[in-house]
Amino acid sequence: MADRHVSLANRCGESKSPYVRSHMDNPTAWQLWTPETLQLAKDTNRLLFVSIGYSACHWCHVMAHESFDDPRIAQLLNDHFVPIKIDREERPDIDRQYMDFLQATSGGGGWPLNVFVTPDLEPIFGGTYWPGPKSERAETGGANFEQILLKVSTLWKEQEDKLRENARQIAAQLKEFAQEDTLGEKPDGEDGLELDLLDEAYQHYKNRFDDKYGGFGGAPKFPTPVHLRTLLRLGSHTQLARDVVGDTEIEHARHMAVKTLECMAKGGIKDQIGHGFARYSVTRDWSLPHFEKMLYDNAQLLPLYLDAYLLTKSDLLLETVHDVATYMTTEPMQSSLGGINASEDADSMPTAIDHHKREGSFYVFTLDEFKQVLTEQEVDVCAKYWNVQPNGNVDRRFDHQGELVGKNTLCVMYDTPDLAKELGMSDEEVKRLISSGRQKLLAYRDKERPRPSLDDKIVTAWNGLAIGGLARTSAALLSSAPHQSSSYLAGAEKAVKCIRDNLFDPKTNTLRRVYREGPGETQGFADDHAFLISGLLDLYEATFNDEHLQFADVLQQKQKKLFWDEKNYGFYSTPANQPDILVRTKDAMDNAEPSTNGVSAQNLFRLGSLLNDETYEKMAKQTVGAFAAEIGQEPGLFSGMMTSVIASKTGVKGLMVVGEGDAAEAALKKARETVRPNCTVLQVGGGASSEWLRGRNELLKDLDASRQMVQLCEGGVCRLLEAKDVEGLFSD
Repeated sequence: MADRHVSLANRCGESKSPYVRSHMDNPTAWQLWTPETLQLAKDTNRLLFVSIGYSACHWCHVMAHESFDDPRIAQLLNDHFVPIKIDREERPDIDRQYMDFLQATSGGGGWPLNVFVTPDLEPIFGGTYWPGPKSERAETGGANFEQILLKVSTLWKEQEDKLRENARQIAAQLKEFAQEDTLGEKPDGEDGLELDLLDEAYQHYKNRFDDKYGGFGGAPKFPTPVHLRTLLRLGSHTQLARDVVGDTEIEHARHMAVKTLECMAKGGIKDQIGHGFARYSVTRDWSLPHFEKMLYDNAQLLPLYLDAYLLTKSDLLLETVHDVATYMTTEPMQSSLGGINASEDADSMPTAIDHHKREGSFYVFTLDEFKQVLTEQEVDVCAKYWNVQPNGNVDRRFDHQGELVGKNTLCVMYDTPDLAKELGMSDEEVKRLISSGRQKLLAYRDKERPRPSLDDKIVTAWNGLAIGGLARTSAALLSSAPHQSSSYLAGAEKAVKCIRDNLFDPKTNTLRRVYREGPGETQGFADDHAFLISGLLDLYEATFNDEHLQFADVLQQKQKKLFWDEKNYGFYSTPANQPDILVRTKDAMDNAEPSTNGVSAQNLFRLGSLLNDETYEKMAKQTVGAFAAEIGQEPGLFSGMMTSVIASKTGVKGLMVVGEGDAAEAALKKARETVRPNCTVLQVGGGASSEWLRGRNELLKDLDASRQMVQLCEGGVCRLLEAKDVEGLFSD
């Protein structure tokens, strides 16, 4: 079929996505991913050029500047393709299917994700960042984007049948691979897994651990919060699990997690004078971040640092808990609607009079700026403390665009007692000067530098992660830091209200994925349901307001209806019969975000315990069993499933608090301040809102809520506890 001429106009201005809108002035005639656009590709027999990115993505901005703003490149795209721009945070399903293709065919991936797709949506060729024809990087070898466009358009014109056949084969292989991933091993719900795999998972991380700087592997280095959480919690599981792994190994597992978290807290990946963590480190030692800040990273790091603090009582880890919680509950991250925004950009203008953004401009400093802003004594202390050098501290090898020459990323290089000793000062004086220096630098930064662009989308899944972290933090710090605790709890409850008011339809129990200038068209995916349910369960255990538990129950029923595989078990990522995707997959392996099925299995175990619902517990075991073969082969890649694997073998404990009194108060305090996987807490009476819960949980219907009682239930057997029993409450 011949390519019929069509004149396209740029439609990015019709999108609500900040990322897509940022391309509205490109000469490239970007289209949106809609049924009309997909039909246009079929009608004109053109390849789709699908470009996927997100607002905070640095290399997305680079490619936009080098190629999509280039009139010559734009003409090639407009004349020979149907170019489509997609925000991966709005459509993670489309992103995933083409990312799977890219990783399968090239072994790599990343963003921007660029893929050439037939009118039948089957991919033929893809890549990430390709340099523009005028880019310095185009001279270092490999094809530039213009050459790629010319080659692909020629092949489509001259060898369309061959390309279509190759694309069909690739699509068939992707579907076959996805089908293999969705076959349950034990339809009866038995997972066939042994707890020995906990030791295998531990060995996986031990072999990759960086003893010097923490983390796993070399550069670039990512926080991997799901894996660190498993290592940190290993010793907090049952005695049976500890017997399998061994006390020495458990201590080392905890060391690996704590060492990594400490190094990150001191590194450039953390905003040392503001708040929050950047996406990842370009360097092995965490010193040079890729400066974008993502909600999903910070939302996962908050409960991780909380667990580490509860286990170590480290001041550094507690400071970091407050830092991340503050970042998520203050402007610009928490919106006026109450939802928490998606991200802050890596790039920004160095000053208000500049015209070109640079990566990291908001966060880096020169020594001259330190001298301009700080007193001489503050410079002496702060420059040493944060490793600020006269000629900058960024290795030129990692500064590919030369944007950080002479600049310094701020990294903590000293413990304050050691710095005090070196400078002949008291520890208190050094701490005072660092504190005053930090305040002055922050004020200078906020006044003199334009802040990075904010992606103010409210993503349901990521808000679910944040709600859970804030709720747990609020509960754990209620006794020691009541003011901050109240603030964090308020932040979590505002986010829930925002979602209920703007992204949830109570008539149909339908959840939507994104809010920005109104709810988006895309309905919530399985991860939106799973992460929000998890956050609501944490919020219930922090407040004992069963409205949150009821909402979680409603969402769990909806998740089952839309995504549950009745034949082979587990949850698909997308609903059935979705017309614009090639492959329906199940997510069980942890990546930057925890796996949907890992979170879902844990949700089901928790709901089964709180509601005394055997159906949920059975589904939890079936979810674990659906991935038994994969988990058994590579347990280190399925950290998010480990807690549920243990629950499948040993069950879930339930702490039931009735009324008030010394035993109730002691039990709740202990529960809130303890790392306690596979243990739920509920309260009836004593100020708790429990009318709905008592109707939903058969065991509670006839309970006298005026009594004062604490019970620990396990395996269908409950035992009464007194205040003196509480100290050993969560030990076996």
